[in-house]
Amino acid sequence: MKTTSTFGIHFKMRSDKMKDGKAPVHMGLVINGEKSYIALKNYQVEVKYWDKDKGSGKRTSSEGRKINEYLDEVRMMIRDCYQELQSKGRVISMETIKDAFLGNGDPEYTLLRLVTYHNEQAKTVLEWSTLKHYSVTQRYLTKFMQSQFRKKDVFLHEINYKFIIDFEGYLRNHKPLDHQKPMNNNGVMKHLIRLRKMTNLAIKLEWMANDPFKNYKFKYQKVDKDFLTEKELQNVEKKVFAVDRLNMVKDLFVFCCYTGLAYVDVMNLTTDHIITGIDGENWVKTFRQKTLVPVNTPILPKAQQILEKYFDDPRANANGKLFPSLSNQKVNSYLKEIADVCGIKKNLTFHVARHTFATTVTLSNGVPIETVSKMLGHTKIATTQIYARVLERKVSEDMAKLRIKLG
Repeated sequence: MKTTSTFGIHFKMRSDKMKDGKAPVHMGLVINGEKSYIALKNYQVEVKYWDKDKGSGKRTSSEGRKINEYLDEVRMMIRDCYQELQSKGRVISMETIKDAFLGNGDPEYTLLRLVTYHNEQAKTVLEWSTLKHYSVTQRYLTKFMQSQFRKKDVFLHEINYKFIIDFEGYLRNHKPLDHQKPMNNNGVMKHLIRLRKMTNLAIKLEWMANDPFKNYKFKYQKVDKDFLTEKELQNVEKKVFAVDRLNMVKDLFVFCCYTGLAYVDVMNLTTDHIITGIDGENWVKTFRQKTLVPVNTPILPKAQQILEKYFDDPRANANGKLFPSLSNQKVNSYLKEIADVCGIKKNLTFHVARHTFATTVTLSNGVPIETVSKMLGHTKIATTQIYARVLERKVSEDMAKLRIKLG
């Protein structure tokens, strides 16, 4: 991003505001094709000493030459402002030049000021569950700056490619003092992605002149997402627990295995979201809270049975929802107990249900990936392809069909 393409200075007398033979002088600026005027405060000249065509004092008089000396000083001051902003890597714009020349506040912007501004703006468009991750990134940035620069904040012009790779190195080498594990590669990338979103915002706001991520390449490691096999899913479905809370969490989990809904979306379901589809069967019609993308999914028989089970549940009815309310943290904690009892060695979280719907329930049973993508609320097929694993059972079935065809 260029700091500037044009920079011009000229002066103009405001003869329309003349009083007692004197009129104010305005400085005209042309920056990046944008034109604007700044009034030279408390400075007026006698009209008879002003050369309108040249935009300066008349050189044939001593008074005119004094005017030109003053204008030269102003011209030098504005150029100094320009050069100082340029040396700091600041955006050269009409706003920054005016602020520097008039001394209106601090023209420098800092990283923490940017983070605060971003979080305030994001409150209206991001859920708290997403916004809290930016707070975690902010804490890491603060620790990094204290470690690297011995200060809690830096100016935005100090954020360059070296800052990015040094922050990456800090995250990779950071050793948590609590029980948490060191950050993996994709965890590091997520913090850098959030930082990039904020620096992109700063560039749009003209708080930064250069993109520090211009030459940076994000490095992702492909990670297989856990899902339940058909046998594991059946084990969970058939298991009856002595504790009511575990049965309820099991029902919620299985319901999402057959609908593909995320935790927050199933918790928001009401009777208004259950409609009669074009096939005469019940469908779930809602919007993904994360992306606001519409989701229309036919309700399979096992999911319908669970819906009917909770139709008259007083805990659900009290909240006007289809299911009793339970925090995501508690649900995932109870799922760990369910996994232990069912002999499942995988890291069972609620999102595994969505993965199971995409793989075991739909794709492995021949549902086209385009249809699965639509039901999951994905806007790109590429997103759904993450779930499109070639399962051994599907390979076996496909090859059996091929043997018959070739036989």
